Amino acid sequence: MAPVPKLADRAAECAERLRAAEEVLLASHIDADGLTSAGIAATALERAGIPTTTVFKNQLDDEEIASIAARDVQTVLFTDFGSGQLDAITKHEQRGDFEPIVVDHHQPADAETRYHLNPLLEGIDGASELSGAGASYLLARALEGDEQDNRDLAALAVVGAVGDMQAVGGELVGANRAIVADGMDAGVLEEATDLALYGKQTRPLPKLLEYADQPQIPGVSGDEAGAIDFLESLGIELETEGEWRRWVDLAAAERQTVVSGLVQRGVERGVPADRIESLVGTTYTLSAETQGTELRDASEFSTLLNATARYERADVGLAVCLGDREEALERARRLLANHRRNLSEGLEYVRENGVESGEHVQWFDADDAIRETIVGIVAGMALGLPGVERDRPIVAFARKSEDERKVSARGTATLVRQGLDLSSAIHAASVAVGGDGGGHDIAAGATIPTDRREEFIDRLESAITEQLT
Repeated sequence: MAPVPKLADRAAECAERLRAAEEVLLASHIDADGLTSAGIAATALERAGIPTTTVFKNQLDDEEIASIAARDVQTVLFTDFGSGQLDAITKHEQRGDFEPIVVDHHQPADAETRYHLNPLLEGIDGASELSGAGASYLLARALEGDEQDNRDLAALAVVGAVGDMQAVGGELVGANRAIVADGMDAGVLEEATDLALYGKQTRPLPKLLEYADQPQIPGVSGDEAGAIDFLESLGIELETEGEWRRWVDLAAAERQTVVSGLVQRGVERGVPADRIESLVGTTYTLSAETQGTELRDASEFSTLLNATARYERADVGLAVCLGDREEALERARRLLANHRRNLSEGLEYVRENGVESGEHVQWFDADDAIRETIVGIVAGMALGLPGVERDRPIVAFARKSEDERKVSARGTATLVRQGLDLSSAIHAASVAVGGDGGGHDIAAGATIPTDRREEFIDRLESAITEQLT
């Protein structure tokens, strides 16, 4: 039975068309969701015996679509983008340049194509209920032959969803639930309730707590010595045979002791109850992966993938998704170390330079001080820094070229509940100044002419003011 019945017919139609293709050009986005989308689709196509070439694009604009058309391949499968660019894609389709199959979860443009698998077309929320990787997974299930079972790909789909910030309140919801169930049935995924901090597989215990900033635990967060004192006060052994212990090395009783201690510390120091509750959440473990590695935890896996593509090495991220646990994984780890350094420097830039604020929007322009491929991640991490309010979306600018700015905007789940839709606001404001953009209600991006930045901010401020009032 299809995991998401509402989308079964669309998935089956796309799969049928792909089976009829002599060869397929697979074009995908470069973030964690895009890489897992490509990994799932490429694996399913290979298992179905369909020759496939994969290309990655940071942004799918007219120029990039024209470069795809110039490759002279009759069938093009777009994953994790394509819906928002349907108007440009269908022009090529009408000219006979290629036949598109679009598997995406972003807001569709005002154009139609026959092979289009997108949750939004069937009333399923593409920002929180099904990611690009989730849509690719539905395609993979539809591509199964009589003796095939592609449910093992559910693990990658969960990595994509988590990387796409779809874990609402820490948990995957909606159509994503069916994918989690498939992964658990296939024995590749475990769902549990655990400490909801990043780095449980790989970080030494003191570092795990020192870097915990959602929520901030007074005397522990941002304080290595404080984190060590706190763990020692609970009687937790920090080292085994000269090696720091990690969260995954703790026995269940020890984990319970640490969680209880963190809750008690939070209550004593006046941390709001809802923030304390967020210490514990749903975790997704990839049971086929080695314990203590980045690939074992969906959140850490997605960060590793982000670190490859944002430094022009999407090929490395794809190789990891396709199962390379040697050379590609080693290269990905080196890229991740570099990525973390750059994020840390980016946050330091925001701390030092601050943000400018309007009535409902705050922003900063990093120019070339922060790479345009990571400025959105820095913006999201900056929410909650001193002087950066969580009650309004943050917009980050970085230099894309001599005369263009990359725009990345981030909101919060609370703002979305109040009516925020960054996708429509960013799209309208960017188009009005001669650029283009879109995305999701909670996170969106665009490219705009540098000399029209002020006008863009004014238009965005108006659009978001309207949404939130």
